[in-house]
Parts: sequence; structure tokens; C-alpha cells
Amino acid sequence: MKGKFVIKLMVSIALVLVVILLFKTLNIYTVIKKQIYKQEYSEYVNKYAEINEIDPMWIYAIIKVESNFNENATSGSGAKGLMQLMDTTASDIAKELDIQDFKAEMLYNPEINIMLGTKYFDKLLSKYDENYYLAIAAYNAGIGNVDGWISRGVISSDASNIENIPYRETNLYVRKTVKAYTVYSELYC
Repeated sequence: MKGKFVIKLMVSIALVLVVILLFKTLNIYTVIKKQIYKQEYSEYVNKYAEINEIDPMWIYAIIKVESNFNENATSGSGAKGLMQLMDTTASDIAKELDIQDFKAEMLYNPEINIMLGTKYFDKLLSKYDENYYLAIAAYNAGIGNVDGWISRGVISSDASNIENIPYRETNLYVRKTVKAYTVYSELYC
């Protein structure tokens, strides 16, 4: 009885090892990961990341976390499209970019959404001296909240204690976005 059990256990372990070896050899893990961490809309992401001098992997990470590449996404707070832009934010950026007759429905157009979202992220990076953690936090919680946290000493201006963000949603958002950026960088750079 014990002998049969040991043989079955050994066969099971051998099969698991074969499967692991196949995954590594055939790079199936990377293939699966690339299905989860897509690079859809690459022509727009790459174009506007280059124009704004931003690593495109950050834009993919924001899109992944914000909408999971659903161009028709609308949040409970009214944020729209791939990069989940609020109407007022998008309208302000559209004016800066001299986009005539901007309407909120245009945020469901992937190119317009990525153009405006990337420009907005670029503005946040400029405001926070190229600190991606602070820019990501402001992208989610707003500039006023991030500036308030910094001025009250909740988080530092160098983001060295970014884990102290008091809004649970924003705290998780920053972590998810940084993780997505790391995965994108590992897969595609």
C-alpha cells in the first residue's frame, strides 16, 4: 500500500517538474503575462509618450490600472476613457493643446484620450520635479490633495514615505501603477 502511494507521489512530482520546465523552456509564462499586460493602442501611446518625453511604459501602466484598456470605461465619478480623465481636466488640457470644439464624449476616442492623458501626466511630472510617485498620486487623488499631504508632512516632497498616503484608494492606486510599470518594463524593455 505504501509503495503504491510513494510511486504515485513520485510520478506527480515528476509531472509538476515537467510542466514547470515546459513553462520555462517555452516561455509560456511570458506569453501569458503579455496577454494580461497588453500594449494595445501602441501607435498612440508611443507617439504621445515621445512628444511628452515620458517612458511609454508609464502610460501603459496608467491605462492598465485605470481602465484595463476599455476605451468606453466610465467611472462612478465620471472619469472617461482609457486614461480615465475627468471632463474639466480634459477640457483644460484640450485648451492648452488648442483642440477646437472639445466635447467630453471625445474622451472615448482612444487617440484623444491618450493625447490628453499623457499631456496631463506630463504636467504632473513637471509640477512634482519628475517624481513619478507624486505624479501618479496626483493623477488619482488630485493636485490639491497631494499638495496638502506634502504641506502637512503626511508625505514628503521626495516621496520617500509615499506609503503614508492617507487615502486607501490612492495608496493602492500608486502601488498598482508602480507594479504595472515594473511588469511592463520587464516584458517590453
